[in-house]
Amino acid sequence: MSPATPAAKVRRVHILVGFLGGALVALMLLEIFLAFLLPRRVKRDPLLARRVAIYIYGPWRALARRLPERAADTLLGIYGPFGLLLDLALWVALLMLGYGCLQWAAGSHLAVGHNVDFGQDLYFAAATLVSTGPSGMAAQSTFARALQVLDAATGLAVLTIVISYLPSLYQAFSRRETTVSQLDARAGSPPSAGRLVVRAAERGGWAAVNSYLRGWEEWSAELMETHLSYPTLAYFRSQHINQNWLAALCTILDASALSVAAAPEGTVEEARFTFAISRHAIADLAYTFRVKPSEARQDRLPPADFDALIAELRAIGVELRDAPEDIRKRLEYLRSLYEPYAVVLSDHVELALPPWLAPESPTDNWRTTAWH
Repeated sequence: MSPATPAAKVRRVHILVGFLGGALVALMLLEIFLAFLLPRRVKRDPLLARRVAIYIYGPWRALARRLPERAADTLLGIYGPFGLLLDLALWVALLMLGYGCLQWAAGSHLAVGHNVDFGQDLYFAAATLVSTGPSGMAAQSTFARALQVLDAATGLAVLTIVISYLPSLYQAFSRRETTVSQLDARAGSPPSAGRLVVRAAERGGWAAVNSYLRGWEEWSAELMETHLSYPTLAYFRSQHINQNWLAALCTILDASALSVAAAPEGTVEEARFTFAISRHAIADLAYTFRVKPSEARQDRLPPADFDALIAELRAIGVELRDAPEDIRKRLEYLRSLYEPYAVVLSDHVELALPPWLAPESPTDNWRTTAWH
C-alpha cells in the first residue's frame, strides 16, 4: 500500500479541523439553548463553558474566605454577575473559534485568487458573528457564503436571547429580595424563626402565625422555579450582609416546622403546605448544585435555646399542643428533613444560616442607618 501523498494528508487535516469546528459550534449552540431556552430542569449536566465557570468558583470562594466579612461579601457578590458574563464570553469566543475552523477547513475562500491563513479565517468569523463582517474580505465560494450567513445568524440569535434573558433574571432577583427584606421587621436581622413566631403569636396566636406563613408558600415555590431555571441567581447576594435568600428560606422552614410541631392540631394547616414546598425547594437546589446532604457541625437549636423558646411562647399565652419533650421530638424529625440540605448549601454559596432564637435587638436593619 503506497504512503499517503502530502495533499491527502492536508485533506485529512482539513476534514479533522472541520469536524472539530462543527462539533464546537454545535456544542455551544446546545449549551446556549439549555442555559437560556430550556432552563426548567432539576438537573442539567454542565457542558464546556458552564463547567469553566463552576471550576472558577472554588478558588474565588477560597479567596473570599481569607478576607474580612464585608470584603468577602463584596467579592462573593461580584461572582454572580461575573459568572454570567464569563459564560457569555466563553460561548461567543468558542463560537468564533468553531466558525473560524470551518472556514479554514473549507479552503479559506475569503479572497479573490488566493487563500488566506487561519488567523484571517478566525478574524472573519469573529467579525461576522458580532457585526456585518470585515471590510476587504468576502466569502467567495458557496459553502463559505453559507457559513457566513449561519455565523451572522448565530450572532444575532445570541444577542437577542441575552437581551431577553437579562430582564427576566433581574426581575426574579428583585422579587426575591423584596420579600426577603420584609422579614427584617418580623423576624429580625439576621432573621430567626423563634423571633418570627413569637412576634406573630403576640398579635394573634397560632392563627396569626399560620396566616403569615401562608404568604411564604408562593415565595418558596417561585424561589424553587427561578433558581432551578437560572442557577446563577443563587450567587446574587442581598443588599445587607445579615440578610440573604438562604437564611430567609431556612427561617421559613424553621418557623413552619416549629408551628407544625408545637401548635394544636388543625390550627396551622397552611404552615404545613409552606413547609412542604420550602423543603422541596431546598432539596432540589442542593441536587442542582450537586452538594450532598450533611449534618450540621453544631446543633442549631440546642436544648437550652429550645427551652427558652418554649418559655417565651408560654409567657405570651400561646397554647401548646402537648409536653415540651414531645414537641422537641416532632421538631427534631422535621428538622432532619431539611437541615442537612441547608448546611451544604450554606457552605457552597457562603451564606450564613440563621439562628433559631435571636434576642430582641435594636440592630434590625429598619432601626439603623449608615450613621447609627
